[in-house]
Amino acid sequence: MQDAIDALLKAEGRLDALVNNAGYGSYGTIEDVPLDEARRQFEVNVFGLARLSQLVLPTMRQAKSGTIVNISSMGGRIWMPVGGWYHATKYAVEVLSDAMRVEVKPFGVNVVVVQPGAIESEWSGISARNLLANSKGSVYSALIQPMAALLGNYANAASPDVVANAVSRAVNCANPRRRYATPMDAKALIFLHWLLPTFAWEALVRTAVQSAAQSAAKKAGQTT
Repeated sequence: MQDAIDALLKAEGRLDALVNNAGYGSYGTIEDVPLDEARRQFEVNVFGLARLSQLVLPTMRQAKSGTIVNISSMGGRIWMPVGGWYHATKYAVEVLSDAMRVEVKPFGVNVVVVQPGAIESEWSGISARNLLANSKGSVYSALIQPMAALLGNYANAASPDVVANAVSRAVNCANPRRRYATPMDAKALIFLHWLLPTFAWEALVRTAVQSAAQSAAKKAGQTT
């Protein structure tokens, strides 16, 4: 990381923006996921982001300008079962970003969070595979199978362009918004989670899981 920042400064003489985009989903129940894997996910999703931010901030502060864009997720504002460790990393990104924003604003540096929803990428397939790998022989199979089906089939996922556009708006705006949720599914689910009391959100989650289980069973029957 240090070598990369040094090389960029040597080549360009300045750093205008940092986009912290690295992240992956390691799904499984809190009981099933090994702590080593949970730590690895925090290293990638949280500590890598924090370290790169530490490395660019001295240059940005000196220039009294710059924007740090942290790619969070709608999962940083909502939660689903078997995603507890992943959601914990994204909630951490949200909180770290808020604290950093207030800390660096007097130095002319902006901190923005982008919250993607369902996006066409390898993320969903990786998350589904991780869920199954972390859950071999699990007592939570009734929950895991429908969630794996949901993760493995991101219906109506949006183009990555919507995230790129949000990042572009953030880095090219003198006074960017604190958060950009995109596309519409992210905006809708974040709003629903904010609006609904916890028991109502849990009921919504259970309904989604049951629906996924029924769809998976129907598909399995057709395949047979």
